Order: sequence, then structure tokens, then C-alpha cells
Amino acid sequence: MRKKRHLFLRIDSWIDSTVWNLGFKLTEVWEEITIFFRRFRVRGWKKLGFEIAGEAMTLGTAGSVVLLALALPAFEETKEDWRNRGDFAVTFLDRYGNVVGHRGIIHEDSVPIDELPDHLIKAVLATEDRRFFDHYGIDFIGLGRALTENAKAGGVVQGGSTLTQQLAKNLFLTNERSIERKIKEAFLAVWLEANLSKKEILSYYLDRAYMGGGTFGAAAAAQFYFGKNLTEVSLAESAMLAGLFKAPAKYAPHVNLPAARARANDVLSNLVQSGLMSEGQVIGARRNPATAIDRADVKAPDYFLDWAFDEVQRLAKQGKIREHSVVVRTTIDTGLQQAADAAMESSLREFGEGYKVKQGAMVMIENGGAVRAMVGGRDYGESQFNRATKALRQPGSSFKLYTYSAAMEHGMKPETTISDAPITWRGWSPQNYGRSYKGKVTLLTAMAQSLNTVPVRLAKDVLGTQVIADTAKAMGVETPLRTDKTIPLGTSEVTVLDQATAYAVMPAGGMQSRRHGIEQVLGYGGDVLYDFNRDEAPAHRVLSEQATSSMNRILTQIPYIGTARRAALDGGIVTAGKTGTSQSYRDAWFIGFTGNYTTAVWFGNDDFTSMNNMTGGALPAMTFKKLMDYAHQGIELKPIPGIENPLPTGKHKPGDAVAEKKEGDPTLMALTRPRSLSAESTRVLKQIAQTLKVAAPLVPATAKVADAMTTGSTPGARAAAEGRTDGEKPARKPAVIRTVRTNTLP
Repeated sequence: MRKKRHLFLRIDSWIDSTVWNLGFKLTEVWEEITIFFRRFRVRGWKKLGFEIAGEAMTLGTAGSVVLLALALPAFEETKEDWRNRGDFAVTFLDRYGNVVGHRGIIHEDSVPIDELPDHLIKAVLATEDRRFFDHYGIDFIGLGRALTENAKAGGVVQGGSTLTQQLAKNLFLTNERSIERKIKEAFLAVWLEANLSKKEILSYYLDRAYMGGGTFGAAAAAQFYFGKNLTEVSLAESAMLAGLFKAPAKYAPHVNLPAARARANDVLSNLVQSGLMSEGQVIGARRNPATAIDRADVKAPDYFLDWAFDEVQRLAKQGKIREHSVVVRTTIDTGLQQAADAAMESSLREFGEGYKVKQGAMVMIENGGAVRAMVGGRDYGESQFNRATKALRQPGSSFKLYTYSAAMEHGMKPETTISDAPITWRGWSPQNYGRSYKGKVTLLTAMAQSLNTVPVRLAKDVLGTQVIADTAKAMGVETPLRTDKTIPLGTSEVTVLDQATAYAVMPAGGMQSRRHGIEQVLGYGGDVLYDFNRDEAPAHRVLSEQATSSMNRILTQIPYIGTARRAALDGGIVTAGKTGTSQSYRDAWFIGFTGNYTTAVWFGNDDFTSMNNMTGGALPAMTFKKLMDYAHQGIELKPIPGIENPLPTGKHKPGDAVAEKKEGDPTLMALTRPRSLSAESTRVLKQIAQTLKVAAPLVPATAKVADAMTTGSTPGARAAAEGRTDGEKPARKPAVIRTVRTNTLP
């Protein structure tokens, strides 16, 4: 026992001495290090400089970490096959077979930079980025100069973005004006400089930029505006093309030739000021400005075409189409598209300033799923960001459709009563608009008057938030939804396309709406590569007939006794829908439908600033009515499922639309207008329409479509696109079948 005690004492003594000796040695080493570094100690004014440098390094390191964290999401975009986005060469046809636009660029056939006119390159660089070959993606000297000029002018007169930054935005980002986007843009610009040569960057920029008139790239713009190859443009034409990069819609020569010439003159001045050309070299172009080909001012459905182009690439990724040079027959109706554009623009011009709203979006879907019109913003030339398909906005009360639909699936009915009274759920106490309560109300009244406590009570006591999210997803909302307690009031963001798709379930009788923008994809040999009705699964039921009927009974009351009285259509056409307004009036919605069409309308501002007390029952409902009144002229009206009297009835004044029953169909009624064709002509045209419905698939005309697809390409490339060998004569192909929409038929 004593031996063990002595052993433990020795161990304890060894530990104590070892720890003390180690501490003593460390102290000696620290003193030596301190004495050594005293030799480098600075005093006086030098110490201030070192302190500032040290703080700058600390803050700079922290700032770099923050900037890198913000840029990481942007770098995710570079993992995709972004180089081959333009490998698709697509010609788009409308629903009647008319060419409405093109998308995609075959880079192997684009004009190499070395073959472009020297004055074109100089005009672009003098206007967009004079120090392009001297910086590494970010031009700090040019940025400082732009800040100085803007400060002198008291506004934005010069931009500081380099050509590489603009390319980064075009390839990877949106036109959103935010600090986060600018940070991502800067990082991606440096990444592009590290991965591409200067010539490649310039080539991508010239190929990918939107140039107005539905054209992308300088080569397509040269053909569209001047009818010549890009290698043949003159100095005056080059100046006009270079001027389009800033604002293609504003300076497009086929729309506003005086503005385009004034902008071209500014480009010529830039050439002189930058030292790339002398005044003597540009004087001829000043005296003889370029003139564009006279073209009808037909606005291309560019927002729709961008979305349809994405859909083509999605089908290719799924293996449903394997060719990259194709003709796509879309669902777009150019007449309805023009009416949608006009409705949006007239609403913003008339009421935009008063309501303090600058942007809007709209999607129209025909019963059956075909997208007939899409407005992604006010001006495609100013911003190509598609607010109909990509902008995530709070839907407000328009989201209540899913809460009430889930309640109807649980056996409730429009007459079911529920308490409209103060409610608190996990510390949250929602209130009605106006902060008043009505006591016991029916579900019909609650939704028609957009009461907030009722859907929250349903979610809390009956449904649960996950059921609501699952219902929205089943009905067609593709955006991921948050399932927190506020979801019944529409706080989880969705897109306009989501809302249009989901609401289209209601006129479809509870069946999946099958929203689509592509009917067929055709090869240049005339073969059908993809057909929506053939290759996609049939619609399945997402709501029971009882639930759909109950919801339609509620939704058809809102334009008459609820919050959307400005949305009721003329002629007694039964209208259904729901308004929505997000917090602080940042978003205003109306999504409505008839038996024929479903249309979703949104208004708001890109920077999420509040509007001037605008609700969904104001401008969105009015814009909905403008488009839908036009769309329902001269067409056969279809009933809304579950509605007892779904079509116009009663006496009408001479010349008004009247309802007539068709033989053999006790429910379907037709809208008859003053006859403009004889009965025999009408009968023949109806027979033609029926024949076209069962006719063979559309085959593209070689002359127009193939030439448009391969504009600026080599003869070998055109031959490859047409499925023949180089030198072989092109084969004759049938022309495209074209029909014309008319509103004069009964």
C-alpha cells in the first residue's frame, strides 16, 4: 500500500514539474518572439498607415467572403450546358401555321469575328465598352468615369457595365435591378474572362443580344433590318446596329426610324471620341444614314416564344425529340396575343401613374390547356425577363382557391357555415380587410367577400397546411410552396402561369388542365417528331365533380356580389374568378374563367415597391374584362360545369348577343351575332374547318422556313438542315397549310 502511495506521489510530482517547465519554456519563447518583432514596430504617422492597412485587410477579407457567398448561387448556372443553348434552331408557327418567330443560333455557322467588318466591331466597342481589350471583366476606370458623369448630370447618363458583364447578364441572370444581381454579374464576368478568349466573348455577345423585331444576334438583325449578310453592312448600317444594344425596342428602325438614326449618329460620335475613327471617316455615314427595309409593324409574341423555346429544350432533355433543327407548331393565337398586349398597355397607360404601378403580366389558356396568349411584361425590348413564367409573387387571396377546394373535398358545401371571428394560431392573429367580423357566415359568402379568418380557421381546425399545398400542386402549381401557418392567405410565392394553370382545372370539370404551348414538333423532312395529344398522358382527375361544382358555384358569384364586379363580361356571359392582393399592395391579381378561357392577370413593380392602394378588383379585373370581352366575340360559348344556367339567357336588344339552343344538345348554346355571311357560305366554311381538324399534320414550307432557319449559314449547313447532301438540289415540299381566324362567323 505504501509503495503504491509513493508511486502516485512520484507521478504527481512529474506532472507538476513537466507542466511548470513547459509553461516556463513557452514564456521564454514568447519573450524571444516579442523581442524579435519589436524591431519592426512603427511609430508616429507610419503607425496610422499600418493600422488602416490592417483594418482594410480585415474588412476586405470579410467582405470577400460575403461577396463570394452571394455569388455562389450564380456559379451554379455555369454547371449547365450554357454553351449549347443556341444549338437549337427553331422556327415557331402559330396555331394556324403562320411563322411567328425564331429562336436559337447555330454557332458553327455564325460569322467568325475575323470576317466581320472592322467598322462594325469598332462601332460596338466604342459604344458599349471602349476598354474591352484592356480590362478583365470589370472596368474600374470606366466605372469611375461613369459615376463622375452621372454625378455631374444628376442622373444616369452613362453605364459602368462592361461588355462582359452584359454578356453574363444575358447568359445567366435576369434584368432585376438589385445589388445582389450586380454582385453575381461581376463574379460571372470574371469567370467568363477566365474561361473564354476576348474574341469568344465578343462573338457570344454579338450572337446572343436581343436586337428588336423578334431578332437575336447581329447577323439576324442585319437580315431583318437591311436584308443583307452581316459581312456586307456599311458604316451607317453598323452604327445603327450598334445603337440597338442599349434599347432595341426604342431604337428599332422599322418602328422609329428617326430615333434609330439619331442613335446611330451618337454611335458615330463615339467612334470619333474614342479615337477609333476620324470625323472625316464618319462624315459620309452622317450625311447618308441607313434606311431599314419597310416592314409591317407586327409585334412578335417574344415572351411566349422564349417560354416555348425552353419547352422545346425540356422535351429534348426528356428524349421526346432528338433533332435540334425543327419547326414547332405552337398554341399561340396572334389575334388574342395582340388583344392581350393592347389590354395590358392601355391599362398601364391610363391608370399606371395613378396606381403607381409599372409592370404587369397575363396568361390566357383555352379550355383544353392550349396557351393562347402570354404577356410577360410591358416592353420586351426593355426587359426580356418573363414575369408570367419566372417572377415569383405573393398571390394573396387568389390562393384561397386551394384552401376552399380542399375543404370541398372534405365534404363541405358552399352553404356550410363557419365562424368569422378573431382567431389566434401559434401567436399569429390574422384580420379581415377593414378589421371587422361578420360572425356566422357560409363558405360562399366568406370567399366572395374574401374574409381572412375563415380560410385560416379551415387550415387550423380541419385541413392542415400540407393538404392545402398538396391540393395546389395537384391542380398545377409547379413552384415549391412553403407550408407554414400563413399559406391559407397566399404568402407563398407563385407565378402567373401557375395560377392560370390551376384555375383552368375549374372549367375543365375538375380534370387536369394539361396546360401546354406546343402542339407539334416537326422535322424538316415533314415527319412529326412530337405531338402533344399523342405523346402526353391524358388528363386525370384532380378534384371530384362535387368539389368542382361547389367551387364553381362560389367562383361565379364573385364577379357579381363579391370583390370582382369589374370583371363581369358583357352580354350576360357567366364569369367566374377570384381577386388577390398581397401585403402592402405589392401585388394585385385577378384570375378568372368562362367555359371557354381562363385568364390570370397580375400587376406590380419589379422592385417590390407598394402600389397606390390597388386591389385585385381594380386594374387586374378591368384588364381581364378587356381581353375576355374581345375573346368571346363570335365564338360558340361553352358552359361552366356545375352551374345551373351557365350561358346567357333572357331578352336582348337588337344587335346584342342572344342565346340559342342547338339541336341535339340541350346544354350547349351558341352566341349569335348579326349575320355577315350567307347561310351557304357559313356551312361551307364549317365543313372546311371540320376537315382541317382531322387533316394530316402541318408540313413546313421549305422556301420560307428553311431559309429563315439558316439565314447567314453556309450552303452546306442549309443542306444539312434540309436533310440532303451538299450539292444535291433541294426537294420540293408541300406548303404550310394556313388558316385565318375570323370573328364574323356565328
